[in-house]
Amino acid sequence: MIRAIAERVRQGKRTISFPKGTPVVPDRLRGLPVIDQARCTPGCSRCVDVCPTGAIGLVGQKVSVDIGKCLFCLDCVAACPGGAIGFSQDFRLASGSREALVYSGGEFRPACALEERTRRILGRSLKLREISAGGCNACEADVNVLGTTVFDLGRFGIQFVASPRHADGILVTGPVTANMRFAVMDTYHAAPPPRIVIAVGACAISGGPYIDHKEVSNGVDALLPVDLYIPGCPPHPLTILDGLLRLLGRL
Repeated sequence: MIRAIAERVRQGKRTISFPKGTPVVPDRLRGLPVIDQARCTPGCSRCVDVCPTGAIGLVGQKVSVDIGKCLFCLDCVAACPGGAIGFSQDFRLASGSREALVYSGGEFRPACALEERTRRILGRSLKLREISAGGCNACEADVNVLGTTVFDLGRFGIQFVASPRHADGILVTGPVTANMRFAVMDTYHAAPPPRIVIAVGACAISGGPYIDHKEVSNGVDALLPVDLYIPGCPPHPLTILDGLLRLLGRL
């Protein structure tokens, strides 16, 4: 025990200062798309053709990226001859509206807080039951890492619980496979109202790479009303944390 305490003292404080400070993100982070409509080559649809999930739309010469479907694979960046599409390091991608995730450049509308009545009921805590509904474990891993000393999710009063009866809502990862549909529904109804639903990752939002497969539901909002969408494949832990704090009105 003494050695463990001494080691923690030696390491010092390792929890990031977010949201009070600006976090340092890795160079390889792929965040909010950067779309320069002026660089779009007339008559070109290469970005649309190469997108594995149909996330890119083209109306006339206006390009849009559905961040809820996007896998951030960079195939569109490599295919675009004019360099009209890129990705920034802006990790703030969460939204309360599915329509807001269809992005064509300019200002992005991040998630808004829950209505005041619901926040008053929740108080200063948020208990969530996580459901892996057929996920590959990438989104699950980035959700779990929020409990480490680096992010320390518990300092915001947010915790994951073992029983939905102790939860304020559910957090779903994965495309909701056919054999998980009843489990998702049962877990949702076991949580006391007003219960919230959070979809984490491209699979939970739209089906991800499994979109339109007969064994998936193309995301949880085909079954339940979703209060918060957190895009990514997988989303960075900061993206998840930013979305949760915005939902609670902490940002």
